[in-house]
Amino acid sequence: MANKLSVHIDVDVLDPAELTAEEQKAMQLAQEAANDAYAPYSNFLVGAALLLEDGTLFKGSNQENAAYPSGLCAERTALFALSAQHPKAKIKLLAVTARRRHEHEHLAAMPCGACRQVMAEYEYKQKEPIPVLLQAADGKFIRFKSVGDLLPFQFTPEHL
Repeated sequence: MANKLSVHIDVDVLDPAELTAEEQKAMQLAQEAANDAYAPYSNFLVGAALLLEDGTLFKGSNQENAAYPSGLCAERTALFALSAQHPKAKIKLLAVTARRRHEHEHLAAMPCGACRQVMAEYEYKQKEPIPVLLQAADGKFIRFKSVGDLLPFQFTPEHL
């Protein structure tokens, strides 16, 4: 008989009033970043914001390209730009939201697999959990305690 392994993940589903002031600022910046997305093909605008340990906020938006899949998701845009400009910065929170171009309501925004792996790399790099705040349906938010909760079976440098 095969052994079984279970994964249990606790997440918080929050109303806007339950967000901390820092989370509200990060999500607001993510929403602003979504407005700057270059998404002429999908019309799906995604914004990400990083709250750094020193209180600085850093943003990214998805960037599409006619030579698909040469574009880049908002999460990776923010993380790569941060690492290029501030390689030693510690990330305290990652916030992500999305909306359709001709709609004002923000939608549930779940990072793709590639973004989850990149997010996991930065969590591994800083040796501390990075909480993740995602836009959810009906104006709610989902808070994960770490990237590891989004990607429980990560590929890490130990696998090389």
